[in-house]
Amino acid sequence: MQAKNRKRLMLFTGSANPELAAEVAGLLGVEVGNVSRKVFASGEISISFQESVRGADCFVLQSHSNPINFHIMEQLIMMDALERASAKRITAVVPFYGYARQDKKGRPREPITARLMGDLLLASGADRIVSVDLHSAQIQGFIRKPFDHITALPTFLEHIRKAVDRPLTIVSPDTGRVKLASRYARRLDAEVAFVHKRRSVDELNVVAALQVVGDVAGRHCIIMDDMIDAAGTVTSAADLLKEGGALSIRAMATHGVFSPPAADRLKNAPIDEVVVTNTLPLADDIKDLPNLTVLSIAPSLADTLRAIFRDTSVSSIFMGENV
Repeated sequence: MQAKNRKRLMLFTGSANPELAAEVAGLLGVEVGNVSRKVFASGEISISFQESVRGADCFVLQSHSNPINFHIMEQLIMMDALERASAKRITAVVPFYGYARQDKKGRPREPITARLMGDLLLASGADRIVSVDLHSAQIQGFIRKPFDHITALPTFLEHIRKAVDRPLTIVSPDTGRVKLASRYARRLDAEVAFVHKRRSVDELNVVAALQVVGDVAGRHCIIMDDMIDAAGTVTSAADLLKEGGALSIRAMATHGVFSPPAADRLKNAPIDEVVVTNTLPLADDIKDLPNLTVLSIAPSLADTLRAIFRDTSVSSIFMGENV
């Protein structure tokens, strides 16, 4: 007796960003899988898949957005259910990877939560992880199974070429992002600058920008980062660029976390345009920003999931920049 090879792609989503999952599903030509998600009175999460997943190639899309711990747990439970239901392969699709900023010990007796996050995903049944613009590329090394790190670089490049004048300077908000800024500058024939800053050791989200290193006077400047959280870094950098004579200032980041008081800070900052992708859902106060542009990461995610399903190259989709 010989069974026919009937490989199936199934895409499921948690409750964090169903709009993104629906867009990805449409580009893949599939329906978002039917799953029941409920919460007990005690706060515990109940998951039940409403269709057979036996032998299927299953993708579970969930951004780790606020409330972050709930959404992480929801994804873990979904993958545990898929493994017990005999899915052939389970891929955790995490557009925004939670707890990624703690990727090393900065002080004694601190955790490395980026590693812990990877361990949890694998323990729950993930055979593979997909994420977008990690806070640090070294996180891939924490995972003993395949980890596809994709980038929003092609999406941002297309927007910059259409919307931004020359001469152009790509600004790293700190020394740690100079390599990222250089990748964009190389593609755009632009200059690179960076902001020297000091972050508070004792307080979270407290940053002091000290000076800009690089040529920004008389140039259109783009502050490029992986995320905008409370917006302290990007607004401090924008103030320095304005003082330095920048013609225009844009802030671009893959992940729009936008924790309070980000909205107020961005409204009062000398920033002409704030550009993020839809890896995370946006709160209403952020949606009301008149200078906000949201680009869709769905085409890149769909191309990546299709390549994984077909066992073809992912790096070729991103011009080898997804490292």
